[in-house]
Amino acid sequence: MLDLVLRDPGARAMYLFPTKALAEDQLHEFQTAVEEMGSEIRAFTYDGDTPQDARKAIRQRANVVLTNPDMLHSGILPHHTKWARFFENLRYIVIDELHYYRGVYGSHLANLLRRLKRVCEFYNSKPQFICCSATIANPRELAEALTGDSFELVERNGAPRGEKFFIFYNPPVVNRQLGIRRSYIKETRRVALEFIERNLQTLVFANNRLATEVLVTYLKDACDRGPVPTETVRGYRGGYLPRERRAIERSLRAGEIRAVVATNALELGIDIGSLDAVVMAGYPGTIASSWQRAGRAGRRQGTSAAVLVASSAPLDQYIVEHPDYFFGRSPEHAYINPDNLEILLAHLKCAAFELPIRDDEKFGKHDTAEICHFLEETGFLHHSAGAWHWTQDSYPADVTSLRSVSSDNFVVIETTKEPTVIAEVAFTAALTTLHEKAIYLHEGRMFHVDRFDYEQRKAYVKRVDCDYYTDAIDYTQVKVLEEFEGETLAGARRAHGDVRVNRQIVGFKKIKFYTMENVGAGNLSMPEQEMHTTAFWLHFPADFLARLGDYSPTEKQSGIAGLGNALRTVAALLLMCDPRDLGVAMTEEIAGGLEKFEPNLYLYDAYPGGVGQSAPLYRMAPQFLKQTAGLLASCGCDAGCPSCVGPVGEVGERGKAVAARILSEITAG
Repeated sequence: MLDLVLRDPGARAMYLFPTKALAEDQLHEFQTAVEEMGSEIRAFTYDGDTPQDARKAIRQRANVVLTNPDMLHSGILPHHTKWARFFENLRYIVIDELHYYRGVYGSHLANLLRRLKRVCEFYNSKPQFICCSATIANPRELAEALTGDSFELVERNGAPRGEKFFIFYNPPVVNRQLGIRRSYIKETRRVALEFIERNLQTLVFANNRLATEVLVTYLKDACDRGPVPTETVRGYRGGYLPRERRAIERSLRAGEIRAVVATNALELGIDIGSLDAVVMAGYPGTIASSWQRAGRAGRRQGTSAAVLVASSAPLDQYIVEHPDYFFGRSPEHAYINPDNLEILLAHLKCAAFELPIRDDEKFGKHDTAEICHFLEETGFLHHSAGAWHWTQDSYPADVTSLRSVSSDNFVVIETTKEPTVIAEVAFTAALTTLHEKAIYLHEGRMFHVDRFDYEQRKAYVKRVDCDYYTDAIDYTQVKVLEEFEGETLAGARRAHGDVRVNRQIVGFKKIKFYTMENVGAGNLSMPEQEMHTTAFWLHFPADFLARLGDYSPTEKQSGIAGLGNALRTVAALLLMCDPRDLGVAMTEEIAGGLEKFEPNLYLYDAYPGGVGQSAPLYRMAPQFLKQTAGLLASCGCDAGCPSCVGPVGEVGERGKAVAARILSEITAG
């Protein structure tokens, strides 16, 4: 890009980063290079934080605009006429952190890029795409799926780097029969304190909001009793207000903070200074994410350490028992489904708002006529002069969130004194974390949820001091709507297709800090959530189950449930997704008694419309099932544990044996 602008000062480029903070960081790097050259190249960030009075000047004068998909979606493409000069001269579009765009976010980005290419075509420009990715198995395939263009792959890395120690730590087993290990959260706290007390700046990664807040609480408690000031330990995650997050980033760079406990919000390459150590509380779900997190330490060629503290979860145990899988060439694939109907419809509305859709026009590979007729019937489009025109007063980009299929979120309002907004929570997470009587954790502070207003999307909380947190209990049912493909598999059957999932939060548990004891429970009556999605499933006919020998019907049922836990682990490994992106359920109706029980075991996409994970699972079924059998065979427990099929308390004394037997029957052929 620098070379092009020196030759052609009118040329333009757009750099896309997943987050605002990363764009700011890269702008600093870019401008440093430009200053060294003594050049007049102009680069600016353009996002939600850009002052209004600076926006016009950026549109007119910038050679390089650094932005994020959200701003491109709602702030640039809908106003493309103001960007006419920029789009006429646009030569390069650079997409950084490509591996980040998988599942729902990737499916949105693919449709966003279809809209961007339409606008470029309108201004007679055909920019070249350049993509940068961490190590995944299919970078070229992912880039081509996202952009619809063909790519050359450059995969040799010559970047200098300092010495890094990467340590896998598996907490010791405290109960061999049950396969229970010492708490990985407590062990993460212990390891992090070793670094913090030696004055090493440390970043602790947790895999979810709850684990982040529990670890902040533990580390602040430990610092209270030691020489390190409590305020030098901070939390950092989505849901914190932007001002709070920027302040934490600045304090990290300045060295004022000794430790930050973060979710994946700090995973991407924001320059937060030279950290000494990274501690990961549990495997992040993908090799790419693990290296991203480990790479946050030692970015200045100094010596650094990264410690992965394994939980008892099967995925963690698989990784620490198979280090060659982790340190070898990445076997992970990133998948997207740009043709998810809900996502496609949302972006076609946005496209029609930006430019009328011509009668013969394609959107990606789709003919638009049928969808446009549907949108006309629902009052969004009007056909005139050979094109479909947007007719609504509304602004379609405003109601489409790129990060989820549903754009709703809940606002958390503290009412201890004056009502104050302290956080926002995504719709799906709100149902499990903001229900009435929940303990909501924020920066190590505890709040009791007094009122959950589902209609207004608000939760009212009060500050409390208590020694427990809450965890929701849900109930799920799945029903097949349409089967796309299916074939027999050694007497059983594999299939994938459309399903309907009904999920309800029915209660919650109170869990004591440190001891993890269950100190109470409560019932809830939350609204039932229904969604249509896609699933991969195994069907077990009565004849097949009869081959399992002298196991009782209940043991067979428990074994199939345990098999579901193990399958989800290996599926997450192969699909490069978080295990929480996949739901597991089993047919519950036992019609005609247990003797006639012919269950389906479902692995479904945990997003409306599906995000393209069931078809690859169906295709990879033989490899997928063999790898799951290998996971069970390599686990050292006697009868089941959290590292394979689940604890004995959930799957019974013979659950592991039944699951292994089912797999040996299916994979024998």
